[in-house]
Amino acid sequence: MRNFKMTLYRQLIIFTVLLFFVLLSGTWMATFENNRSFLNKQLNSHAQDTATSLALAISQHTVNKDTAGIDAMINAVFDRGYYQTIKLIDLQGNVVSQRYLNISVAEVPQWFIRMVPIETPEQTSQIMAGWRQVGTIYVKSHPGYAYKTLWLFSMRTSIWFTVCGLLVILAGVWGLRLILRPLVRVQQQADAICRKEYTYQEDLPRTLELRQVVTAMNRMVDKVQSMFEEQVAITEGFRKHAYYDSLTGLGNRRYFEGQIQACLEQRERPAKGIFLLVQLHELNTLNYKMGLEAGDAVLKKAAIILQEATMSYPSHILARLTGGDFSIFLPDALSGDAESIAADVTNRLCQLKTLYLPGMDNIAHTGAVTFEYPSTLERLLSESDRALRVAQQAGPNSWHIIALTEETGKIPAGQQQWKKTLEKALHAHKIKIEVQPVVRSTDRSAVLHLEILSRIIHDDGQVFNAGLFLPYAERLGLLPLLDRLILEEVLKIDAKQLLIDHLAVNISPTSLADPVFKEWILDTLKNASSAPRISFEFSEFAAIHNLSLIKAFQIFAHECGHTISLDHFGQSFSNFSYLRSLHPEYVKIDRAYTGEIKGNENDTQFYVASLCNIAHSVDVAVIAEGVETEPQFEILKGLHIDGVQGFLIESPKPVAFYLKGR
Repeated sequence: MRNFKMTLYRQLIIFTVLLFFVLLSGTWMATFENNRSFLNKQLNSHAQDTATSLALAISQHTVNKDTAGIDAMINAVFDRGYYQTIKLIDLQGNVVSQRYLNISVAEVPQWFIRMVPIETPEQTSQIMAGWRQVGTIYVKSHPGYAYKTLWLFSMRTSIWFTVCGLLVILAGVWGLRLILRPLVRVQQQADAICRKEYTYQEDLPRTLELRQVVTAMNRMVDKVQSMFEEQVAITEGFRKHAYYDSLTGLGNRRYFEGQIQACLEQRERPAKGIFLLVQLHELNTLNYKMGLEAGDAVLKKAAIILQEATMSYPSHILARLTGGDFSIFLPDALSGDAESIAADVTNRLCQLKTLYLPGMDNIAHTGAVTFEYPSTLERLLSESDRALRVAQQAGPNSWHIIALTEETGKIPAGQQQWKKTLEKALHAHKIKIEVQPVVRSTDRSAVLHLEILSRIIHDDGQVFNAGLFLPYAERLGLLPLLDRLILEEVLKIDAKQLLIDHLAVNISPTSLADPVFKEWILDTLKNASSAPRISFEFSEFAAIHNLSLIKAFQIFAHECGHTISLDHFGQSFSNFSYLRSLHPEYVKIDRAYTGEIKGNENDTQFYVASLCNIAHSVDVAVIAEGVETEPQFEILKGLHIDGVQGFLIESPKPVAFYLKGR
């Protein structure tokens, strides 16, 4: 039997009603009994008065033995209707005259008469002839008047008490709701804490006990929030120490190499793009002439200039390597844009001459490498350094480009070829999807969800991974159409046929910002009753810079039974406090940090553990992607990672692999 639970509000209402009922019932009964007692006394007094007066009146008739006169007088009194019995008995016990009336009142129900007995004892008076007793008169009042009076009292009092009761109940409901409002807000506070939202009650209740409860709750909210912020501060402090350049606020060499290495090692999305090495000159001269502070100011300004120059590339990686050396990686940037990018970066840095380096002509040089096929970090650094030396030999403020032209396969080269390939594939719906499982770290057989991986099929049958065509699709404005086609394929899957009914799909905020795509996805999700449960993945960088857009989509997705999640968690240098408001289903730690876990204890493990603690503190699951080795898996398992994904677990498979009855 289920335990019956009742709210405090309802309990107080019921208690108030019962208390009022008891009070009214007691008052009603007491008043009723008083009235009945009073009426009984009145009836007895009335009967005695009548018996006395009637005995005096008929005493003369008894002397003359005028029976007709006696009857006439008794009838005259009895016919007034106030008596139940009048009888005259002589000394021998004979009934001389008698009248009787049944107890019946038209206005009063019989059940009331039966339930409310009114005792009316017979009153007597002796009939005297001179000094001699000749008989006894018996009079018993009729209780009809009393019943009528009590009945009317009962009706009026009940109606009045009912009205008062309803008014009291309404007042009690309103009053209790008002009094208990602070407790409702306390409940809301507690629920908000469970959602990792921290709210305060500014208006303290006047009731002392409730004020104390609310004050204690506010203190707890403040404490929990402080603990979360302290944890975030520790993690961010460590991140800044390990991956930040303290002077410029950019990533340091470790951060840069880790991010590049992670990009280059991706199997599903092999890196390509433009790699730039930038070098400032005259820093030593400036430090000697004007002091270290002047040199630091130049470096800080240079960092701002480089950030502005790379702002239009959302996935860029920018770092200060050492001294006046900066590195920039623009993944998926077109090789044909390398010349304009290198020129823009170098020319922007020449602003330093006017601001900080008057009289100095040689400000900066840039060496750039473009590549369209998988490469290594060592080669990119080597070739970019060679390009930098060539630029230095060319004269002040020069740049030089080196193209790694070696290609594999029949991959389209250049934007125009990709435009033709993508438009053909998309209009012909040549979209192919595969899935890769994410498993529980404590049990590899427990699949948490399947991530959808998209491919396009070329005319010659060649299959291209998303990493090859996504940058061009975004640049050509084809992402909304691409995301739509992929989601259409996903929504064709019947959840009842899937062994794992939870899927993860990457979509772009660019698509959500498109009015046509937005209208389509909202309408489709609303009517897709048989579709699997979907977690829409966004990169951390995209989520932070499109927070309001993604929050609005998240609300709708939740209404339809779907969720959102974050990819590349920890890659951005943003404050982690956004997790409280966004609250994704899970986050995937960027593979750059996963790749640094080699088997020995290091600060990367501490950082990953800190990321887990922050996410877990707001009830967000943590998944590590790019897990390739058994030692990686064991270490991540010990760091309390919830799930893992990578080629160690399973390579991408067709969806049919996870269908029932395959």
